Amino acid sequence: MKIEKVKRNSEGDITDVIINNNVYSINEAIMMARDGKIEGVNVAKARNGREYLRSNPDDNKANNLDSLPTF
Repeated sequence: MKIEKVKRNSEGDITDVIINNNVYSINEAIMMARDGKIEGVNVAKARNGREYLRSNPDDNKANNLDSLPTF
């Protein structure tokens, strides 16, 4: 499964994602990524301790979460 689209709040943080035409909260997506159910992402931790999704590093900027379409 891959993240197809993202939804952001007014601060630019991803709040929801679409995977296989289903909407998941970012917390659900983080749990799915931890379980290895989402391709191309990993779970990282911000300085404030909050977990977030991060694209796996590669040379293709088109598949970065920041480059995905929004909904």
